[in-house]
Amino acid sequence: MCTFGCIVLLFTAVFTFASCMTRQETAAPKKRVIGSRPSWLHTTPLVMVSNHDSMPIFQRRRGGSPVEQEEQYLKEDSEEAIRKLKDIGVTLVILHFYKGFGLEAEKDHMEKARQTAALVHKYGMRVGVYVGSTIAYETFLAEKPQAEKWFVPDFLGRPVFYDDQTFRKRVYFMHPEYREYMKRVLTIAEKEFKADLIHFDNTSMQAEPAIFQHPMAIDDFRKFLQAKYSPEQLKQRFGFSEVRYMLPPRYDRPLTAINDPLFQEWTDFRCVQLTAYYAELEELLRTLNPEVAVETNPHSGISGRNTIWEQGVDYPRLLAHMDAVWTEEGDPAGVTEDGILVSKIRTFKMASILKNTLFVANGGRGGNTLQLAESMAFNRQCLGDVGGTLAGYDLPRDQQDYINFYRRNFDHYRDVDNIADVAVLHSYASMGYNNDRPAVSTMLFEQALIQAKVPFDLIFDDNLKNLSRYRVLVLADQECLNDEKLDLIRKFVDQGRGLVATELSTLLTEWRLRRPTFGLQDLFRAEAPRIGRRGQVALQETPPIRNQIGKGRVVYISDVKPSIPKPPGARMTSQYWKLPENSKELVDAVQWAAGGRLSLEIKAPPTVVAEVMEQKPTGELLVHLVNYGRLKTPSVTNIEVNVRIPPGKKASKVTLMSPDGGEDRQVNFAAKEDRVSFTVPRLQTYTLALVTLAPR
Repeated sequence: MCTFGCIVLLFTAVFTFASCMTRQETAAPKKRVIGSRPSWLHTTPLVMVSNHDSMPIFQRRRGGSPVEQEEQYLKEDSEEAIRKLKDIGVTLVILHFYKGFGLEAEKDHMEKARQTAALVHKYGMRVGVYVGSTIAYETFLAEKPQAEKWFVPDFLGRPVFYDDQTFRKRVYFMHPEYREYMKRVLTIAEKEFKADLIHFDNTSMQAEPAIFQHPMAIDDFRKFLQAKYSPEQLKQRFGFSEVRYMLPPRYDRPLTAINDPLFQEWTDFRCVQLTAYYAELEELLRTLNPEVAVETNPHSGISGRNTIWEQGVDYPRLLAHMDAVWTEEGDPAGVTEDGILVSKIRTFKMASILKNTLFVANGGRGGNTLQLAESMAFNRQCLGDVGGTLAGYDLPRDQQDYINFYRRNFDHYRDVDNIADVAVLHSYASMGYNNDRPAVSTMLFEQALIQAKVPFDLIFDDNLKNLSRYRVLVLADQECLNDEKLDLIRKFVDQGRGLVATELSTLLTEWRLRRPTFGLQDLFRAEAPRIGRRGQVALQETPPIRNQIGKGRVVYISDVKPSIPKPPGARMTSQYWKLPENSKELVDAVQWAAGGRLSLEIKAPPTVVAEVMEQKPTGELLVHLVNYGRLKTPSVTNIEVNVRIPPGKKASKVTLMSPDGGEDRQVNFAAKEDRVSFTVPRLQTYTLALVTLAPR
């Protein structure tokens, strides 16, 4: 068994901890290329159902279950129920497997799940298994008394449990004995269950601040600092180089800007440890079965929560070891009474840029076809979880129609590449070390792009190394960028591309130290805002400043103006996503910076959203249209679409397809130079416009 000392040395190499003292190192581990994903993920239209909690030991201990719960438990594992799943088009079934009561306590339930897994495989579906991250200590300690030392001590005088389920304790997941135990659990999953997918649950809670008050975590934190920095670098960071007595911070209030270097380093340490844990388990799983898919549940997606600070979740690092990622962020697709368009589009885009598929609950009694349409438009080869239970329900007819449509037309949803003119940066230090302005400005700028139907990607620090596919980079109050990243942005502009920046972008280093002026003052040519002693920012409201920089174009905007102000320290969640007051100003800046027409132009209400993709193997462009305002406007008519054609190609036909009824139909189109235009006569919830390409 590897000691923690060798783990530290490993991460010193992987993450380049001994980095330049002027930069906060956050680079992700090397990502696996898309072709190395399990082959079945590439060829399977993912239509899922899942059940994580049905085993009687959990239901009895939790209490409050329906009297027929155990009858349902038996029914869902029957061959009749499994055959029914096959009939409705399900291709992946995630079963209860390990909840944390202990292998002996869960033995009977695991045996039943193993039999169910065999039935699922018999009917040609894939099997996923649930792996929990808590310990139900009352039974677990009877099997393994030494596990007591894995548990996290009280934080601020309060026990660290799973929500109100006080029988589920939380552990320091990097404890060597706990890691070895979990490896044993995973070995059973692969050798006995022949699992096709491992679903790791509650990842969002594993690296919360309270977890790292464990004595071993405190010692590991000190070792982390010593491995990351030389004594001289530590002195530059903290004012001294001795870290033997440093303790993780204790706090009980929401934070806005996080300036304390201890808080910053402790946040990065938590992200590193969580990634290290899953990297180790992923390596084991790939050894046991190269075709197993690895999936985790960080819960929050890109929904306005600061996952870095709150959860120790840095998506680029964590998802480098995953094939799929689950979101339970809420944000059901639609338009609120206040006119706020709510979606999971940002989370879909995050998963896509990191080469992951997104798992999301979309169907059954709590779902609807708008959620399924959102997955078809923005996800990668996954319609989502269409049930939430394995038996005892019938899908609504319209949801079944969507599943049938997706399965029938799956060839149009695979091997696709998103076409994006714009990249919106989520920099680690900016988004992780400030809970206010960067989150507000970035989420609202993205909202403006979504509702203006501007093709964009959501990107992270490492993506700055290859911006060649984009025409415009957006820095929406991305305060904290180091000199290396600034040089990459300058290079992008030098190549004749566009840059749109707002507010404090580039004014701070990645340690949140204030520069004399903008780091990209040579591009912005604007007066930097003043920052007071207590961090108050004095923005000077000025008209957008547009600069022609060589072949490139740069716009500086002094403020992204919220329509609904967010309280300081609060999460930038969907109740604040109303289009910003200067939404048109933001979109106009992007269009000017692009120096020409965008790849996709659509005339439709702001509650209609679009995504454009290219499928190179078949020679097709795909324009997805989704009517988020369908409750008030059940159908939208005469939507005008204009899309750019790839070089050397021409449009040969345009076909409209929809699961909302009616047959596929070809429509007239007009081609001019490198563009094609056509009209969609009617959009109900979802329409796919298929532009077939031929050599010019």
